[in-house]
Formats: sequence, structure tokens, C-alpha cells
Amino acid sequence: MPRGLVPWSLVSRLREQIFAGTLPPGSFLDEAALCERLEISRTPLREALKVLVAEGLLRHEPRRGCFVAEVTASDLDEIFPVIALLEGRAAHEATRKAVAADIAALELLHERLQQCAADGLVTDYYEANYAIHEAFITLADNRWLAQVIGDLRKILRLARHKSLHAPGRMQQSLAEHLAVFAALKARDCDAAEEAMRTHLLRQRDALRDVARNQPSRLTP
Repeated sequence: MPRGLVPWSLVSRLREQIFAGTLPPGSFLDEAALCERLEISRTPLREALKVLVAEGLLRHEPRRGCFVAEVTASDLDEIFPVIALLEGRAAHEATRKAVAADIAALELLHERLQQCAADGLVTDYYEANYAIHEAFITLADNRWLAQVIGDLRKILRLARHKSLHAPGRMQQSLAEHLAVFAALKARDCDAAEEAMRTHLLRQRDALRDVARNQPSRLTP
């Protein structure tokens, strides 16, 4: 493989392994072991690693190699206000641009979200939640906004946060989503923006609650 030609399928494969925790935060990427496991040569692997370093999913240390990046509580405190502003703007633009067919499609997505919440299906709720956020970004039809949000989302996925584990968070999240959708249907761009921003900031609050309720790392 010529140097500089990015193997995007390999990039995607490694990225998903990072998101799934198969390559956990802070872990060292043993190039020889990866090449053997993935049945590839060093050249495409190194080109893929360069992409993941640029995305912030890996960090490269001279003379040591690549490690999976770790996201700290401080990182989350800095990222969430930014992504809240960006996704709030996406909701504003989506509200302005959505047509009747878009609203009908969003209705189905929100019905699915409500059913997941009613059944207490956390994983399915996350998937429905993600689909709704993606729908708003698609409807905003702003490639620059989508690109920056996408980059930040990759970093947030490193934390593999489970905000829905906070007591009552799933129902609170559902109510927040319904508020955003109600504003969109009312064609109130400012209200949709504010509701989406509130939704993201409360997600950070929920993560703090989860962290505070973690068991002690000290052995009695």
C-alpha cells in the first residue's frame, strides 16, 4: 500500500473498537499484535493511526507509540457547554427548515423514544436518542455545524458515559426531547434552541450525579 493512502475501512474498524471499549482508554496499541490480529501490514495500520490521532481518539508519544485517549471530568466540563451551544443552533436551524414530511419522520422517532423509556430499555433508548440528535443535525443542513458536532461527539464517546444510570434521568431526558420537538412543531426556533441546549447541559449534570454515586475505590 502506498504511503499516504488512508485505509478508511481500517480507520472505521479501529474507531469502533475504541468506542466499544475493546481498545480501552489509556491502553497502549501494540502495532505488532494489531497487525497479527487484523491480518494487515504495518503501513496501512500506521496511516490509520495517524487519522485517529488527528481525531483526538489516540495520543502519540514519541519513542513510545500510540495510546487510546482518556477523557477527564475536566474535559467533559469544557466540552458539554460547547456542544450544547452547537446542537442548540442545529435545533434552531432545523426548526426553521423542517417541512411537514420531516416533522412526520421526527414524530415516529419520538414515539420510538417514548416506547424505549416506557419499557426501560436503556441501550435502545440511547440508539433512539442518537437517531433524534442526528435527525436535527441533518435537518439543520449546515455542514460546518455537523462537522464540528461530529468531532466533539467522537471525543465524548471515549468517555462511554452512561448518564441514563442517574436516578430518574431517562424520564427527564424524554421530557427534554419532547420539549425540543414541541418547539419545532410550533416553529419556535429560539425555544427549540434553548430546549436543546438545556438538554445537553442536563446530561452533563446527570453524569456528575453518576460519578458522585460511584462506589469507593478504597478497600475497607
